Amino acid sequence: MKILSDYPRHRELWALVAGQTDTVDLAHDPLHVMRVYTWAVKLAPELQASPDLAGAAALVHDLVNIPKEHRDRPLGSERSAEASQGLLDVAGYTVDERREIVEAVRTTSWSRGLSPTSPLGAVLQDADRLDAIGAIGIARTFATAQAMSSRGQSGRFYDPDDPMGTSDRPLNDRRQPVDHFFVKLLKLAATMHTPTARAEARGRHQQMEAFLTQLKAEVG
Repeated sequence: MKILSDYPRHRELWALVAGQTDTVDLAHDPLHVMRVYTWAVKLAPELQASPDLAGAAALVHDLVNIPKEHRDRPLGSERSAEASQGLLDVAGYTVDERREIVEAVRTTSWSRGLSPTSPLGAVLQDADRLDAIGAIGIARTFATAQAMSSRGQSGRFYDPDDPMGTSDRPLNDRRQPVDHFFVKLLKLAATMHTPTARAEARGRHQQMEAFLTQLKAEVG
């Protein structure tokens, strides 16, 4: 995994975090963490946030990965924030820096529905949400569905009677990953805070729309 050499504390932190990162859930594996990390460092200057703190926040943002179907899923970001404190301390982050990082991580989650309370939080949220959309977002959506199925959650790719969710049926993205596009993914582009993330999200949004158009044509 490539840690940027400009930020030596990132190397120390990743050495501590890597062993705790989920390697079974492909949607939240080390590669996901590193993609979010790369975007967070890149986006930070646009909101005058520290790239050092943004990278650190990205490295710890998924320390606690709660399964999507679990009732405590919305608490994942808060638990990751709590779990990160000791690791950040060991990696050399000060009390004030840790407080800022922890707050950014706490407000990251879509399912929790919190808004960022700082530029650092906005940067981390953009970086994490970019990884939820586009081609990689499509792959992660179906990986999550398969993971839930392996744990006994009843599932299928789409509702055979209404694959695109155009009727008045309740959307259910725990059973049908295609519903997840309408519950969440197609809404994310409009939530970006930084100019670069907004531009990137527009292209990724179009990729998801193209995928759904093709899927609709194939399943009828």
